[in-house]
Amino acid sequence: MADTRHKNVNWTLPEGTPGEKGRSTHLWDSIHAALLMDIRDELQRLNHLLHCQNFQGLPHAIRRIDRRLAKKIRLR
Repeated sequence: MADTRHKNVNWTLPEGTPGEKGRSTHLWDSIHAALLMDIRDELQRLNHLLHCQNFQGLPHAIRRIDRRLAKKIRLR
């Protein structure tokens, strides 16, 4: 099966039936397919970014910075 996905493309939908005021209506199946493929590509990119070592190391780095910036209690 050929890959029919085209990333970041202005989708050319099949001509729909003529509607009012010269507009045409499109088939919902073609609109849904185009939209879902774009969403899937964005989710794959986001998933890739969330597994990045720099992103996963942020909680540790923030805790380390927080400990360094914490006010030290002075004993009298």
